This record gives sequence, C-alpha cells and structure tokens, in this order.
Amino acid sequence: MASLLVGCGNGNNGEEEVQNPYTTTPYALVLPAGLPQNVTVPTDNALTVEGVELGRKLFYEVRLSGNGTQSCGSCHQQSRAFTDGQVRALGAEGQRHGRNTMSLVNLLWEKTLTWDGAATSLEQQARTPIENPVEMHQLLADGVRKLQQTDLYPPLFQQAFGSSTITETNVLKALSQFERTLISANSRYDKYLRREGTLTPTERAGAALFNNHPGEVSGLFIRGGTCHHCHISENGLFSSPEFFNNGLDLTFSDPGRGGITRLPADRGKFKAPSLRNIAQTAPYMHDGRFQTLESVLDHYNEHVQVASSGIDPNVLLSNTPNGTKLDLTVQEKAQLLAFLKTLTDSTFLTDKRFSDPFRQ
Repeated sequence: MASLLVGCGNGNNGEEEVQNPYTTTPYALVLPAGLPQNVTVPTDNALTVEGVELGRKLFYEVRLSGNGTQSCGSCHQQSRAFTDGQVRALGAEGQRHGRNTMSLVNLLWEKTLTWDGAATSLEQQARTPIENPVEMHQLLADGVRKLQQTDLYPPLFQQAFGSSTITETNVLKALSQFERTLISANSRYDKYLRREGTLTPTERAGAALFNNHPGEVSGLFIRGGTCHHCHISENGLFSSPEFFNNGLDLTFSDPGRGGITRLPADRGKFKAPSLRNIAQTAPYMHDGRFQTLESVLDHYNEHVQVASSGIDPNVLLSNTPNGTKLDLTVQEKAQLLAFLKTLTDSTFLTDKRFSDPFRQ
C-alpha cells in the first residue's frame, strides 16, 4: 500500500491543512513463466489496482469519442482478441481507417506500437485513436471535460492519482495501465510446453515447420516455413521488434515504417504482430486483405512478390532446392494451420478483468 498526501496549503484560520489524501494498492502483475521476465514499466506510471480499474472503465468509455458512440473497446473487442473483424477499422462517424485493427496482446513487452511503429510508449499511443478524425474524432481535452462533468470519474481519478481534477496525462496513464495487464499465455501450446496438455501429431509437425528454415543441414534437407524469423517463438511472444517487407506488393500505397523514418529502405515495411490468438483476429495484414489464415499461408507459399524492393530474404527461401517459392505441400500447410490454432488462449478471450465493466 502506498499512502500519499497531495495539496498542502493554508486554511482561512491560518492553520495548515492537508487536502486530497489517497492510498493506492500496487497491482500484482503476474508474468507467465513462458514469457520474458524483464519488463519495463514507466517509473511515473506504476501499476496500481485503482489505476488499472480506472483505465478499464476509460477503455470502454464512449464519452472519449466526439459523438459518444465509440470507445477503445469498439475496435478492440475482447472476444476477437481485441480486434474488430473489419478489413479496416471503422471510425465513430463511419469513416474507414487506412489500416486493419491490431490485436492488443502482451503490450507490456512491446517497444514500438502500431503497424509503422509511430509510438514508442502506450502513453503516447493512447492519444492517437482518440484524436484521429477517422477514429474517435475528439480532442482529448474535450473528452476530459466530459469526464469531469460526471459523478463517476472525479472520485475514481482521486483514488488513482490523488486529484479529482481530471487531466489528459492521467487519462493516458490510466488507459496505459489497463493495457499493460492484457497478457495472454495460456493457449494449448503454452500448456503443451508446460507439460499440462498434449498436441496432436499434426499440430506438432506444424510447430516444427513454424520454427524451421528450409535448407540443408549435415547433408539432410530440412523442410520449414521460416515463420519464426518474423514471429519470434523462442521468447513466447510470437512477434518481433523489427519491421518487414513480406512481399505483399511491388509498389506501396502505404509507406509503412518508411512513413515514419523517411528512409527509402523502410518503405513497405510493417510490424510483425503477435500470432497469439491469431485464429480470432481475421482479416489479416496491415490492410486486412486476407480474410482467412489459409489465404495468408497461400501468400507466403505461392504469391510472394519476389521483386518487391527491400523484401525480407527469409520470405524468399524455398523447400525446393534452387526453388523460387516456399513450396510447402498441401499437408504441410494444413499442419501449419493446425499449429497456429493452438495459439488461441480462451481464458484471455473471456477474462472478466478485461471485459466491459458497464455491461457486467
């Protein structure tokens, strides 16, 4: 427990008085054994029970949108692993975003956020969808005024931050605290690694393909899907801090990472999102062009644009010596698909700690 006294001053009788005493409770963040244990939480935004619960309410609060119809949770739906099922996100006023909604999973470990890495902290990122004209379309300052006028929020901000005067900074801090608790590590694959469950032979074969690069090893040709290069499985996150051109296009209507760095070499590169709960997050890619996981596998297997400038060399590997395509068999694609489905964490999709508090 942390007790804080805020706002000391002199009263009318000349005696010193203390205003706004508050106590916060540290949030017991449990790091699953299968995920990295080295995490960094901003020193000025430590997780507290009060801050996380406030952030949860704000995540589902429609007053943060200009017309009062949309919350963060509108595009980040828990049952879809915090995506929305749309090809490209649909804003509060019916406008289409240029990109597909990313899953919010294991953000505690992410160093860059969004498809192009424009944000380097959750506190920074949380403002963008609120103020973006094609998303929630409201200045955060206007949202703060709306929250201040309620009976609900001033006492909650008092409990979490020691002041009933709501600020933009504290709204962003609370949202970030909640998002850092969105941890998924209880899929069938996790249970298999913990020896709490089994996988079928097909699923195990898919896991091997996922983690293998095709090529000759000690005189034997090893078949593989080279998936773990961009979706790192060794640390349990199935994502990457890097950005990749995965051969989708020859020209880039969306510059991706290049739009942030302004480097020609980064054009057409995008973040490799986590594959956790991937079976729940269709459509796929930054522009939602693939409706199914089968279509994603078909792309990597047969339709990579090999002449795309800056393409990642790992998507050019082949299971046929000197081949020009990945050349997985129909059976191998089925094995990979079966493995990807083992990454679904049903507890994450239904955990009441993450659900809409206004609908319980």
